[in-house]
Amino acid sequence: MEVKAASSPAVGSECSVSAEETEKWMEAAMHMATRHAEMVAIDQVLDWCHCRGKSPSEVFEHTVLYVTVEPCIMCAAALRLMKIPLVVYGCQNERFGGCGSVLNIASADLPNTGKPFQCIPGYRADEAVEMLKAFYKQENPNAPKSKVRKKECQKS
Repeated sequence: MEVKAASSPAVGSECSVSAEETEKWMEAAMHMATRHAEMVAIDQVLDWCHCRGKSPSEVFEHTVLYVTVEPCIMCAAALRLMKIPLVVYGCQNERFGGCGSVLNIASADLPNTGKPFQCIPGYRADEAVEMLKAFYKQENPNAPKSKVRKKECQKS
């Protein structure tokens, strides 16, 4: 999943992330293959807030999260607890979707889970599906040797 967290800074405050910080985060993310992109994004925002002395709750309340695939039920619950008001995603998650495909954690009346958040589905959905197809066709360079796919021998 591709994740981009963007927030609306208060007037006169800076909210940009340097290329060096982005590169460092991307390198770390490559070693977190089992973590969902939403959780990685939440951690990135928490780190950003910690380094700058910002209040995470104030930053999350002004954050728009863009993801390739509809957040799963677990991630949708985490986004709601973080009070992220808007999530934009490409394609639906038919098996585990938490924004309406399976359950609607985003807008359900749930006790003690914060306010519902808005979802905008289908943003560049065809591209999102193509990205997923391309991702699953490639091999994972970090996979242990025992888990690497066996390539079929090509006939000459």
